[in-house]
Amino acid sequence: MKRLLILISLCWFALRASAQFTSASLEASGVTCSLCSKAIQKALEKIPFVQQVTVDVKAQVYHVNFKQDSVVHFDDIQKAVEDAGFSVASLKVTGNFDKLQVPRDENIRIGDQTFHFLNGNGQILDGEKTFTLVDKIFLTPKAFKKYSESIRQSAGSNIRVYHAII
Repeated sequence: MKRLLILISLCWFALRASAQFTSASLEASGVTCSLCSKAIQKALEKIPFVQQVTVDVKAQVYHVNFKQDSVVHFDDIQKAVEDAGFSVASLKVTGNFDKLQVPRDENIRIGDQTFHFLNGNGQILDGEKTFTLVDKIFLTPKAFKKYSESIRQSAGSNIRVYHAII
């Protein structure tokens, strides 16, 4: 019995991939002036796991650095932008990975979150890698159309699953 518990524990830790999300690049839509940009920046800076936000006003891109060893919740980023009166047009996430294999058509745990890579085909994420979240709340409606059918097919669980492409 003791061996079985040890084996189950080892499998659980092996399935929870080792990764640290370090930053994100967010494009906002609906931004018309520098005051709008400032409102989004202030909203993002209030999130507990955010260390720093820098803004490229011309491109409407927000570079968000996360606190080291913090748990990142991407829905909190979207909610902060929405609460500021805008929407997310694109969210690219960067993390440091340790030989994480990305399976085809399977959910994978990364830290405390579950991901489904729509273009996962067994490649290995090692070192610093960036991927794009393609859920409806992280894209414009036009961009989401491209992924909506694949996301609908992978849905069916009552746990939060982030859909992504590499």
